[in-house]
Amino acid sequence: MQAMAINTKTEINSHSLTNEDLIQIALTSHEGTLAANGALCVTTGPRTGRSPNDRFIVDDNTTHNTIDWGNVNKPINADKFSALWQRASEYLANKQTFSDYLAVGADSQYQVPVHVTTEFAWHLLFCRNLFLRNVTASKQKPWTILNAATFKTSPERDGVHSDAAVMINFTEHKILICGTEYAGEMKKAMFSVLNYKVTDAEVLPMHSSANVGDDGRTAIFFGLSGTGKTTLSADPKRFLIGDDEHGWGENGVFNFEGGCYAKCIDLSEENEPVIWNAIRHGTVIENVVLDANGNPDYHDTSLTQNSRAAYPLEFIEKRELDNKGDHPSAIIFLTCDLYGVLPPVSKLSHEQAAYYFLSGYTAKVGSTEVGAGDGIQPTFSTCFGAPFFPRPAHVYADLLIKKIDAHNCPVYLVNTGWHGGVLDQGGKRFSIPTTRAIVDAIVSGDILSSEFTTLPNFNVQIPTSLAGVADELLDPRSTWENNADYDRNAEKLIRAFNDNFKQYSVADAIKHAGPTVNL
Repeated sequence: MQAMAINTKTEINSHSLTNEDLIQIALTSHEGTLAANGALCVTTGPRTGRSPNDRFIVDDNTTHNTIDWGNVNKPINADKFSALWQRASEYLANKQTFSDYLAVGADSQYQVPVHVTTEFAWHLLFCRNLFLRNVTASKQKPWTILNAATFKTSPERDGVHSDAAVMINFTEHKILICGTEYAGEMKKAMFSVLNYKVTDAEVLPMHSSANVGDDGRTAIFFGLSGTGKTTLSADPKRFLIGDDEHGWGENGVFNFEGGCYAKCIDLSEENEPVIWNAIRHGTVIENVVLDANGNPDYHDTSLTQNSRAAYPLEFIEKRELDNKGDHPSAIIFLTCDLYGVLPPVSKLSHEQAAYYFLSGYTAKVGSTEVGAGDGIQPTFSTCFGAPFFPRPAHVYADLLIKKIDAHNCPVYLVNTGWHGGVLDQGGKRFSIPTTRAIVDAIVSGDILSSEFTTLPNFNVQIPTSLAGVADELLDPRSTWENNADYDRNAEKLIRAFNDNFKQYSVADAIKHAGPTVNL
């Protein structure tokens, strides 16, 4: 389906636009420049990530008793939303806008049509790269995204917190974005919509990547930004389903999207060839610094650590053409442990799976959120994606347990963070080849033939040997020079787990599946 450009400064003058047209408009309007590799390079101003403090959900009869209200899901009343929507619409009426009819959800049972209108040409190109272009006959009511990127909000007038706002109205099926040029807000807002809707159909929404092997075995990778979801699922040996957002329904796993939104920090052709080769003409790269010759410098974080590339799945040669996979044969929780005390891989019981799923422990590495700072910080994010899950956490945890029980799916915790010491205090980060060897053993099922031992205090099962991984790395205690230092930092992390988990009201079996302090 082709995009439409409407110039309402004079009379409505609609004409069809290709992606190449959008790129040329973006260039002539000085929205971006072409990198040497052909990608459209754009910057997003002071907001180089999501603005969680500026995200609101309309509190009305639809949502009042079904949303987990709090610091993540902040309420706004319907009148404030309607007034701001009107002001933003009037603002865009004096500008050229770009619109298209797209969709999210590769499974036709749950596919949601979405009409996108943007102020920037590159924003619509982003949506065409990330959303689904082939819209099926859906029974779902369409949604509308209105993105007025340069329209600044007023806290006093609009009831918001700053000069930007992201609002979701579940009753009117509308998303309003004002005052931020960061394109990821559109993607994540629609992800939140699906995370709310599909649970009614017993579908588990997942902040995860997914791929499938030649043997048909599907693997799911949960994790926050920077833990390796995109990198590890973009495996030259396997077929990619998607890199970030999926549902697990009665027929298996399906992608919510039609593209990938990969982090670019320290990207290299050697370690991430699939992503490297996908960044070409038609790709949008956000907040990537170009050198004097127009080549992307992925190591330059002067704009942000959260540099990104948005490209369609068609730019990946080895992919699942229908964006779907069978019920998973393995689930991987990716965590980035900056304390250096978690093993590189451990096998979880189903109760432990629920515990670590609810905990969502990791470190913020190149955070996608503005205001998070440049430093690497520990964090707990419910379901490995708290900002995107509107319903109470137990809804998603209950669905996870139901799914892994029904399909007897093994669950693993994989640490892509540090070992042998704390970050900046002697610790070293696990290399991508080491983690890839672990993932290879998991997705092939070879890890199940290993001998396992129990890691004290964390009480998880760790293999004693694994092909392609040095034996001394498998037990985190053996990588520390001083056992007392390991014990002290392990206790810090365990107490943090315990303190965080107090917020959840769950069965005793899950509550007691977490780590214990007995050092």
